[in-house]
Amino acid sequence: MKNCTGNRAQVRDFNIAKTEADISFYAGYVGSVYMLGRCFTSLFWGTIADRIGRKPAIIISIISVVILNTLFALSTSFWMAVIVRFLLGCLNRLLGPVKAYTTELLREEHQALGLSTVSAAWGVGLVIGPALGGYLSQPVEKYPHIFPKDSFWDKFPYFLPSFVISAFAFVVAIGCIWIPETLHNHNGSDESIDDAKALENGSSGGGNENINHTSSAKLPLHSIVVRLSTIHSAKYFFNPKEYSVCKCTSVTITTGLILLENRAVEQHQRGAANGIAMTGMSLFNAIGPAGGGTV
Repeated sequence: MKNCTGNRAQVRDFNIAKTEADISFYAGYVGSVYMLGRCFTSLFWGTIADRIGRKPAIIISIISVVILNTLFALSTSFWMAVIVRFLLGCLNRLLGPVKAYTTELLREEHQALGLSTVSAAWGVGLVIGPALGGYLSQPVEKYPHIFPKDSFWDKFPYFLPSFVISAFAFVVAIGCIWIPETLHNHNGSDESIDDAKALENGSSGGGNENINHTSSAKLPLHSIVVRLSTIHSAKYFFNPKEYSVCKCTSVTITTGLILLENRAVEQHQRGAANGIAMTGMSLFNAIGPAGGGTV
């Protein structure tokens, strides 16, 4: 679970768990419901990104983080936390449009580096986020000389880290106002389709006119299937040492597959292609925390 420690502490404070073992059970569902929401809406938001543009989809996703992340910290019951996390999963469809945006923003020879940077930034966030949450949660207990007892911070002990993250997200959302839209920058010829067709047929160059669009659609399907079989949920089945090796391999493979996937489809289909891949990936990530918490 990506937010396992924070979820456990917050669930414990909801007083819904009768025993210590039940805390993991409820925390698992709080973690998985986010991925469940993402599974339901990834394709929808990918299609939206193909219709109205990458930039609006990215800004909407970031604004949803600002609002719903703050509301999650203000949750006063288990069911309020579950509903807010589900809504956050439904609305925060940032990763798919960002992958499509990166592919369209960079020259073809720089796309692999750009997508690797997106994966690296995601990983850095997964490291900094829990660490920040650990340092800033329950500030009344940790920093009593700054945060007095029986204050707002005592009533909502997890608000401070969520507020910091929401404030950062708000600044990012403002900055995104000035980023260029890429959806219509390459209308006309799409060289990436030719390259994908060439790869599929084992030739070194694009432009083979005998290839139909049906064959080019097979490559994103293949990449989606392989991406689903990679080790996104392996952390629930391997020990930490094995998982770290598997994860390094998984990131390398996944970056290559994302690159193939985004090159294999036309520009107006990239959002939907990423949405389909994220749907399957989110489904596995939803099963993992729920299954882990139940077991």
